[in-house]
Amino acid sequence: MHAGERRFCRRVALAGALAAGALALAGCGSGDGGGGSPAAASRSGSPARAAHNDADVRFVQRMIPHHRQAVEMAEPAAARASDQEVKDLAAKIAKDQAAEIATLRGWLKSWGEPEAAATGSGDLGTPSAEHSPHGMDHGQVGRDGAEMDGMVSDQDMAALRKAEGADFDRKFTGLMTGHHEGAVQMARTERELGRDEDVQRLAGAVVRSQSAQVAQLKKIHDRLADR
Repeated sequence: MHAGERRFCRRVALAGALAAGALALAGCGSGDGGGGSPAAASRSGSPARAAHNDADVRFVQRMIPHHRQAVEMAEPAAARASDQEVKDLAAKIAKDQAAEIATLRGWLKSWGEPEAAATGSGDLGTPSAEHSPHGMDHGQVGRDGAEMDGMVSDQDMAALRKAEGADFDRKFTGLMTGHHEGAVQMARTERELGRDEDVQRLAGAVVRSQSAQVAQLKKIHDRLADR
């Protein structure tokens, strides 16, 4: 074999070796543990979403009846309130919290958790009368036997249902202030103890929106105090 033939053979052998190596690398990447596409590799390398914990479940279970009571308080304002700002704010509260109830119920369903917490499951915070505005007791025992912050008593709810005009406006703004403050406290506790990212975001939204509404409710209540 002359020199030219030897060079040609070496080139053929080298090309074959490179092709074999490429096939071997491709085989390594296509197995069960391979990276596949860049998008798949990115997904496999991303951190797993944090699972919910007991604090998330307790918060959601308590916030449902808490929101329901807020809706129950706000809906009569359209017919019974006399102040337009009270009517507008009550309508927003009823709409927003009814929508959140649907979200909260969806989470419990996806987790396989009941809407009513089991007895003795622990509390997210205990309300006290001295911390309620205007000297009213806003604590109420929930279906799990534990108190929920800001819940309006049956006596106060009955008085609100009977009120009309300026009397309704004053009662509503006073009671809803305490109710919102309770929700904010529950949401802050969820932010400290919870884990689920979606629940954490909702809790943060509750703190922001209802804190702003508390400030508005207090201004309205003060404005109506002399009427």
